[in-house]
Amino acid sequence: MRFEFLRRPSLVRRLVILAAGWSLAVLLVTALVLSMLFQQAAIRRFDQGLVELIDNLTAGTTIDDATKLPLAPALTDLRALRAYSGKYWQISEPVNGLLKTRVRSRSLWDSELKSPPDLALRLAADPGKPIFYDTRGPLNEPLRAMATRAELPGGKTPVVFMAAEDRSPVDRDIRNFMTATSVAFLLLGVGMVAAVVIQVRVGLTPLFALRHEVAYVRRGKRERIEGVYPTELKPLADELNALMAHNQEVVERQRTHVGNLAHALKTPLSVMLAESQAQPGPLAEVVSRQSEAMRQQVDHHLRRARAAARTQGSGERTSVADVLDELSRTLERIFQDKGVTIDWDAEDDLYFLGERQDLLELAGNAMENAAKWCKGRVRVRTEILTPERLRLSVEDDGPGLSPAEREAAVQRGARLDESAPGSGLGLNIIDELARAYGGSLRLDEGRLGGLSVVLELPRAEA
Repeated sequence: MRFEFLRRPSLVRRLVILAAGWSLAVLLVTALVLSMLFQQAAIRRFDQGLVELIDNLTAGTTIDDATKLPLAPALTDLRALRAYSGKYWQISEPVNGLLKTRVRSRSLWDSELKSPPDLALRLAADPGKPIFYDTRGPLNEPLRAMATRAELPGGKTPVVFMAAEDRSPVDRDIRNFMTATSVAFLLLGVGMVAAVVIQVRVGLTPLFALRHEVAYVRRGKRERIEGVYPTELKPLADELNALMAHNQEVVERQRTHVGNLAHALKTPLSVMLAESQAQPGPLAEVVSRQSEAMRQQVDHHLRRARAAARTQGSGERTSVADVLDELSRTLERIFQDKGVTIDWDAEDDLYFLGERQDLLELAGNAMENAAKWCKGRVRVRTEILTPERLRLSVEDDGPGLSPAEREAAVQRGARLDESAPGSGLGLNIIDELARAYGGSLRLDEGRLGGLSVVLELPRAEA
């Protein structure tokens, strides 16, 4: 779960991974090729020294007339004269498929150059062609060796010239080059990845700006997208503006229809109520009661329809502090005979993302219900949950409700006390209106001893 974000689709991550992966692959292949080329060049340069030594041996070696054995020339290379110096040469003759040493440098002392078992056969198969191989020296040091077969004047058998030199210095140079290359390409790779990230972030800046503008429109800070965008994004911004204008037109049309429906239904109901009150009787009483219920239902569903339409609009901002102040003063006057005191608190820069009338209905129903049932004290508190959510809680010091009663209280038309005035729609109206805004209603036991009505609603940025 901790790395869930890695599995989410991301345009930035996709571009960075593709560009960085390709760049790092190219750098890795380049580093390997450079190391291989350097190693081959170093070995070739090293082998050239062996070729020169063999050429000097070949040019200066003669055959003893008496013994018919090869006589090596007097070479001036001091390393070949110092025991186990790391530079060696040897003259051998092939005998029955094996090489028998005839002359060797003083640096070998009493040792011989090791060679592959099939070296004599390989040299016989291609006379005159040099063969290079790796072996171990008298002190078990790594050697680079060369062998070639030649015919000397006066000799009865071919002669094999062998030369070898300690390859530790060239191996060390190769390792140093590979280490330096690895570090350099690693730093270059880190720099390229950073450059790719910066390039992607900078290149997608207009897209991020468009996202922020859309969010501003949704939160009610702007009415339309106004930024200047690249050619690739301008059609998208224009389409979004057209879509928002169309949605606003649909919402306004819905509001007009809702208002027309309200007037069309309320007028006949008002006439029926007036006529029933003018002509008392059992039938009039039934008509009056049912007409009042119908009017309440019409008000309830029209209110819900208006709230749903408003939540699809461009988003208005309503100051929570202003609404709570107005409601507190009004309710304290209404319940002054009861001595109700409403203690409210809200930050001046806290805004509800919706219309003022809806917040008045949400908070007003909750506060009126608390004032109706309290002993004399109501407390209203607000809290910022996230940049997009706020919490409004209304508590009273009344008798409160049991868990079962709290669950039943939000049902439409539920009245837990038939002796109290009202239609029983208050908490249900709050619940449905909050849901229309994507919020929620929760009933808890308050810290004052009575009921606590907790609303979570959308918040607009200041």
